[in-house]
Amino acid sequence: MARIAGVNIPTNKRVEIALTYIHGIGRTTAKQITDKLGIAAEKRVQDLTDQEVLHIREEIDRDHSVEGDLRRETAMNIKRLMDLACYRGLRHRKGLPVRGQRTHTNARTRKGKPKPIAGKKK
Repeated sequence: MARIAGVNIPTNKRVEIALTYIHGIGRTTAKQITDKLGIAAEKRVQDLTDQEVLHIREEIDRDHSVEGDLRRETAMNIKRLMDLACYRGLRHRKGLPVRGQRTHTNARTRKGKPKPIAGKKK
């Protein structure tokens, strides 16, 4: 089992797909990494040599922000918006949609389960 950027990537999948298990690496970035290192598209993780795994690990460490660093950076950006008390920061604080979506209906992912309002029945 290959361990890259602190993540155990699955051994029976193609390298391009297995790299997407790392937070911060999607299909496009995974394809760029494999193309740059000259790893065949149909190659499986279990077929990689130790040298190839090392090259992938070095490439990701050098050029990409992944896993803990990326999560920390995202959290710090949200915290900065909240500290500034700008509109987006206030929406984050209240747990409402940040990017202009409607909240009269829907928005249940951000708002959570519906809360009943007392005295509404007539």
